[in-house]
Amino acid sequence: MYKNKSSNGSNNICGGKIKELRLQLPKKTSQRKFADMLQIQGLDVDKNAIQRIESGARFVTDIELKAIAQILNVSCDTLLGIDMPIK
Repeated sequence: MYKNKSSNGSNNICGGKIKELRLQLPKKTSQRKFADMLQIQGLDVDKNAIQRIESGARFVTDIELKAIAQILNVSCDTLLGIDMPIK
């Protein structure tokens, strides 16, 4: 059967990592500032959308995931928690 939620009941598996990495950005990047950065990348998101993503209440599209990863300077795999060492 198809699962639409993560094991903890969240609508995404990347929200916690996004929050962790956002808080590590220079100049104390707030959710509002982060939303502004994403809007510059062409995504129509606001502070409330960021809050819902980080809390796991909102799904994240692949397009959003890619833009978020670019701003945070990490891979999509990092946000999804599936970084694998290269053999």
